[in-house]
Amino acid sequence: MKIEEILKGSTYTVLSGDESIEINNPQYDSRKIKCGDMFFAIGGFNVDGHNFISKAIENGAKAVVVEKDVTLVEGVTFIKVESGRRALAIAASNFYNNPSKKMKIIGITGTNGKTTSAFMLKGILEAKGYKVGLIGTIANYIGNKEIHTEKTTPESLELQKLFKDMVDSDIDYCVMEVSSHSLDLDRVYGIEFSQGIFTNLTQDHLDFHKTFENYFNAKSKLFKICKHSVVNVDDSYGIKLLEKINSRVTTYSIEKESDLKGTDINLESTGIIFNLKENEKTYKVQLPIPGRYNVYNALGCIGAALDEGIDMGTIVEGLSKVTVPGRCENLTLGMNLGFQVIRDYSHTPDSLKNILENLRELTKGKLICIFGCGGDRDRTKRPIMGEIGTELSDIAIITSDNPRSEDPYMILEDIKAGVEKSNYKLIENRREAIKTALLLGEKDDIIVIAGKGHETYQILKNETIHFDEKEVVLELIEELEL
Repeated sequence: MKIEEILKGSTYTVLSGDESIEINNPQYDSRKIKCGDMFFAIGGFNVDGHNFISKAIENGAKAVVVEKDVTLVEGVTFIKVESGRRALAIAASNFYNNPSKKMKIIGITGTNGKTTSAFMLKGILEAKGYKVGLIGTIANYIGNKEIHTEKTTPESLELQKLFKDMVDSDIDYCVMEVSSHSLDLDRVYGIEFSQGIFTNLTQDHLDFHKTFENYFNAKSKLFKICKHSVVNVDDSYGIKLLEKINSRVTTYSIEKESDLKGTDINLESTGIIFNLKENEKTYKVQLPIPGRYNVYNALGCIGAALDEGIDMGTIVEGLSKVTVPGRCENLTLGMNLGFQVIRDYSHTPDSLKNILENLRELTKGKLICIFGCGGDRDRTKRPIMGEIGTELSDIAIITSDNPRSEDPYMILEDIKAGVEKSNYKLIENRREAIKTALLLGEKDDIIVIAGKGHETYQILKNETIHFDEKEVVLELIEELEL
């Protein structure tokens, strides 16, 4: 493809060379450059792509896209743009023949509920007979084919390639979690979303965004690029978001007046039954996953599905069969232990509060919680997590999550700083923490392992080890002869 074709839609200046030459592939990683490729020098937070231009040329780059003034090299075409990330997003879309325009894209953003909502929508759309792709935290899916993922929302180049693969597989809809990072870093730049769903906003990622206002502003960008918005108005930031939206809007709630309202909520250990009020009509909705917050997730999905023309019968059918790995997942279902063990991805203060408050309503015995905080992430939430985890549990076991480069014991101390009660144990080794909880478990207790959910690994200072909590729980149950 010619440079002028791949950059169509971008504003750029040719500093040297010829924009009509053919290039093989666009790349933003100099290590992946091969002869005839085009290198996008992106200004990063930890590394600056401009420092790797010579390496890219050495590896065979015929063209280089820059944001800064650089030393030009004879025989190489240099292009200057205002934003390398936006230019990369446009180039990636052009290179893969604009795949996002050949299917409908539904985006979900917010602090909590994105993954569950994505699986709910996938279930609804599949119940209608559509072929669905999914991009998210747990994995990416093309129909039923699962593809490993490293980021909630991939970089624009990988994202457009994934879109192309979906189009090649005749996907009708792509449901994707849209992270605040991806919105701030223009990974989804140039994509038009058919639907945008706002779940909620609570503290997270302040290590990246620095302020809560920046975090909110990043999230709100999705609703400037979607045709229809679905907004949770029980969340104060949902109300604030309405002021920024110019597209059509459907509101949903449990507490306030809204277009879609969940009422008569019946919580059970195996799921939820609630009534949906839409205009003058009422529908009964049944979810096979517990937790009051999942009513909100369902309402957001219903709003998007209705706007896509899907009938309530199909929506109810799709929701009745939804399963989400690592989200309020009962690991001991069908076992005769006397107590339950549930794993959940709750790793923010609000999500931990939600899972514990909802499980408290279902717990006849003790509520035992295992939790920690990840290393190299927002430190300000650690004492808040400590307070929530101990206040809302009968017994709390504070342990390691993914310590990364940090000293895990220092992370535990940061969590402990928010604790006022004495109902906790500090056990750094996560397997030992789970073992201790299982030994404490008695009739009618619920043990919740929070923080990692679907993850099958643990990131330590020098290595990433295999650590699947479902496997660990089943192994320990056998080892302890419970």
